[in-house]
Amino acid sequence: MPRGLPRRFSLAGRRLCGSRLFIKKMPAPQIQLRQWKDADFAAFAAMNADAEVMRYFVAPLSAEESRSALQRFRQTIDTRGWGSWAVEVDGSFAGFTGLAEPKFEAHFTPCVEIGWRFLREYWGRGIAFAAAQQAEHYAFTVLELDQLVSFTTEANLRSRKLMERLGFTRNPSDDFLHPKIADDHPQRRHVLYRKMNPNSGNSVVDRSKKSG
Repeated sequence: MPRGLPRRFSLAGRRLCGSRLFIKKMPAPQIQLRQWKDADFAAFAAMNADAEVMRYFVAPLSAEESRSALQRFRQTIDTRGWGSWAVEVDGSFAGFTGLAEPKFEAHFTPCVEIGWRFLREYWGRGIAFAAAQQAEHYAFTVLELDQLVSFTTEANLRSRKLMERLGFTRNPSDDFLHPKIADDHPQRRHVLYRKMNPNSGNSVVDRSKKSG
């Protein structure tokens, strides 16, 4: 081991030339948003049953709940051409990201939200960010939405940081109590983030003309 390197330092993907260390550039992962496949179910169900992945949700999902969600996602994309897409990374299922219309009433609805969920092995690699950028691009250039929203529980700092990295901003007056969550549940308080389409004005889109 070269002198001066920490004991646990790995030279994998690196080479030394004289006294200089060169880091080999690794290829970027291939990230694809696509329609769902039956083969996605096992990994999708495992993700939804993972207590850490589902930490900021009311509860993990059962296998049957995951099966119903997958079928619903697939049917929505079949019907209107967009929705919550499966995300494939280098040929393997990694999670999902996409667009949805909230099924509850609040001061900011009707609207279209962007959301995501990934297997833990894909966290911290910029994959959620890159996949969300693709979904956002579709929303703003194909659907021509004037605005997207995203929301999560107040304590979900990882997701909130991703929203901010994508350029979404929060006004604390927009925060709300999720009407689908019990009054005494600790996850009921949600924060709302918004992002306007940089190519349009500041009016909120008429969804009936855009969602098909």
